Amino acid sequence: MLLFSLVVVTLICAVQAIRAKQLITSSLWLALVSALCSVLLFMYGAHLVAVIELSVGAGLVTVLFVFAINMVGDDPIETKPVPPRWLGMGLALLFIFLLGWYVLPGSIVSSASAVVEQPMSEVLWQQRGIDLVVQVVLIFSGVLGLLGLLAEVKAPLEGSVASEVLSRREDEMKAMESQYLSGQETSR
Repeated sequence: MLLFSLVVVTLICAVQAIRAKQLITSSLWLALVSALCSVLLFMYGAHLVAVIELSVGAGLVTVLFVFAINMVGDDPIETKPVPPRWLGMGLALLFIFLLGWYVLPGSIVSSASAVVEQPMSEVLWQQRGIDLVVQVVLIFSGVLGLLGLLAEVKAPLEGSVASEVLSRREDEMKAMESQYLSGQETSR
């Protein structure tokens, strides 16, 4: 029952990722789908794949999506779907049927429950300790790479935006000064 519930929640999150109008919201729904898929993979005994899916799929890819969306902008998407709606719905129903076909049989569920009985700490630190260290290093290097991309060459107050604002202020001050001086000359 737990596996079926996880599959249903994953499908709901996937549909929300497709239906979201804002790109940032869609990327967060996609990260949740990836995290839930990693839980399902872990429950089926694919521990290494689950750890990689969680760190790369839900972690690094989401950070890259959010970075790209922040660079480009998060405008709402107002496009029509390329394939016909009936084809998309038919394929989605087919995939849901096939997923249910493979998830619901008792033999797979019983073998998955035998795998889950191991404590998470034992799996992470004793059986998959090196995998965990490699994933932490990958995430850390990804974050450092993004910080390197986001690093500014100039100090924040020396950038082009600051110089543009400063030149506008100087122009406004000169205009105000000339108005003041012209008002002084007309009053004499």
